[in-house]
Amino acid sequence: MSNNGFNPKTKRSLFALVGELPGQIATLVQAELEAFKTELAGKAKNLGVGVGLFVGAAVFAFFAAGVLIATAIIAIALALPLWLSALIVGVALLLIAVILALIGLNRVKAGTEEDPDGVRASIRHDVDAFKGVGEYDH
Repeated sequence: MSNNGFNPKTKRSLFALVGELPGQIATLVQAELEAFKTELAGKAKNLGVGVGLFVGAAVFAFFAAGVLIATAIIAIALALPLWLSALIVGVALLLIAVILALIGLNRVKAGTEEDPDGVRASIRHDVDAFKGVGEYDH
């Protein structure tokens, strides 16, 4: 080996390099598919958590509606302290439902938003590099 790092034994012919091209393209496609699967799994997880939180919010809203109905009945039939306590419980349940719904909405948005540096951009960059267009690492 010479001082400049060039080793003539590692020099390959054009035919050898062209022969390796299909294997390298297949490896690139497999890597991009794995990256896509990973990104999709992350988004599916966020969607699942968001939907679960929406279901939790619906359960609390259902019970809050029952409590508010009971509050109206108690307000008519009984004295002020009893319906006031039921109203406080109903408002607290509705507050929990609103908080869960907002958290769920945030998670669904996080699971469905575009990632500018994600798999699509990577594939587009690889296609441009394959075509010889744009900037890419040699």
